[in-house]
Amino acid sequence: MFDLDASEFERLVVDELDLLPDDMVDGLDNIIFVVEDRPEDGTLDTLGLYDGVALTERGQYGFGEMPDRIVLYREPLLAICDTLEDLHEEIHITLVHEIAHFYGIDDDRLHELGWS
Repeated sequence: MFDLDASEFERLVVDELDLLPDDMVDGLDNIIFVVEDRPEDGTLDTLGLYDGVALTERGQYGFGEMPDRIVLYREPLLAICDTLEDLHEEIHITLVHEIAHFYGIDDDRLHELGWS
């Protein structure tokens, strides 16, 4: 298991967000990225979570809406990585996966595309 404190981990997440293609992140509206140690149930099986309503399922949406969230879980991601390079890759994959959910792409389609 690779170890990294919370602030260093958050810095990696920001770095990976900056590396994502513009056409992937330009459409992200009213969304925040959050790092938490673990999911509420304490599991190490969940690497990330999209918490919101996908673009494809939104009706009226506008001013005053609470932001959607993409959460990355630090401890589960660290638990599956042996090196800093592995961690960069897993953070990237998790970000792409959760952003895809924002755009309405489900797990089956992500699996077909090799992102699940």
